[in-house]
Amino acid sequence: MARDTLTIMPVRSIAGAMPVPGDKSISHRYVLLAGIARGRTAITGLAPGADVASSCECVRRLGVSVERSDSTAVTIDGRGWAGLQGAAEALDAGNSGTSMRLLAGLVAGRPFRTTLTGDASLSRRPMRRVLDPLAAMGARVSDTAGHAPITIDGGPLAGLHWQSPVASAQVKSAIMLAGLSASGTTAITEPLRTRDHTERAFPAFGLACEVSALTILVAGGQQATAPASPLHVPGDPSSAAVWAAAAAGLPGGSVRIDGVCLNPRRLGFVRVLERMGARVTTDIQTTVAGEPVGTLLVAHGGHGAAVIAPDEVPDLVDELPVLAARAALGGSLEVSGAAELRVKESDRIAALVTGLRGLGVNAEERPDGFLVDGSARPRGGSADAAADHRLVMAFALVGLGASGPSYILDAGAVAVSYPDFTRDLARLST
Repeated sequence: MARDTLTIMPVRSIAGAMPVPGDKSISHRYVLLAGIARGRTAITGLAPGADVASSCECVRRLGVSVERSDSTAVTIDGRGWAGLQGAAEALDAGNSGTSMRLLAGLVAGRPFRTTLTGDASLSRRPMRRVLDPLAAMGARVSDTAGHAPITIDGGPLAGLHWQSPVASAQVKSAIMLAGLSASGTTAITEPLRTRDHTERAFPAFGLACEVSALTILVAGGQQATAPASPLHVPGDPSSAAVWAAAAAGLPGGSVRIDGVCLNPRRLGFVRVLERMGARVTTDIQTTVAGEPVGTLLVAHGGHGAAVIAPDEVPDLVDELPVLAARAALGGSLEVSGAAELRVKESDRIAALVTGLRGLGVNAEERPDGFLVDGSARPRGGSADAAADHRLVMAFALVGLGASGPSYILDAGAVAVSYPDFTRDLARLST
């Protein structure tokens, strides 16, 4: 990843209305499910970043016809499970942990060998959490000291009841995908409920699963079918959270985001912003493939202190960096139970705290979280985003409310999820 530097100058406020890119999590799932479905699936509103492009390319290299008319629209002609073919070379997931983990589940029941690789950052992320259940179902797996590259020799799978030691929607989804082609029923029990985009996407492709408290049941032998009409990916709540946090943190701030996914499991950040003083309104206007979609309104309403407990973390794990940035602009935030941040695109706890301090913020690193004290205005300075797209956006927010200019290193990483971030930042700045 290039060490691009983004310069952020202080602004008076953040105000305006705009859409946000399509949701990355939903985009991945639609692309992969379309790849195993019978028939043609048209998807619009696709997340435009590099991560979803990796999923599209990996599906194409498994023998599926994937045509992208632009960065947000794709047509996939699936031929069912039998249409998948072994790739001649390793599938490159780039920086996308979702691509790698979900693809592992997808190919585990197929009668061929698949090797999955990724960039340096992805190759540091833990993969045994998904390979262990796949091996228990009957796939032959190997890894590199618990990391990528990983190799899966697929074949007949048997359903099982997997008690997941980690609360991870990626792990859950990989097992669900493997369970579709397994014999019997596959059950996954989570320690905490995680995001449910896979469960909501299944019916759109003619697939069934059963949710009972913390357990998801998937019957084997299911065949996906392409939806009768195009699927539209709603706006990404994680991208919306960036502008929501900026508006909430700066006096006079106010943003309106239309067409955003309002899935309850994605709105943990909204509840925290409210505890920190923001005025928030959500308005669900429609449902698309099981996902509630509508408008999010956020306005500054003062500064307050908030504590995020471990049981809240699964619903806002991706938004924790921008919530830290919100606290840096006033108030305070204390987070625990978020050790998962240490195995994201970076050690997100260490890099976040180091970067905040580099911008003049009082921040403290904890083993499983952090503390941010926003009682003093950030002074600006330099922060290294450590090739992590979430940190680029978080540090940019801090820079908006600083007393001097801020310089963010590795800012090119933002293209993973939000290629037009700097353009939209300029549009909302006043």
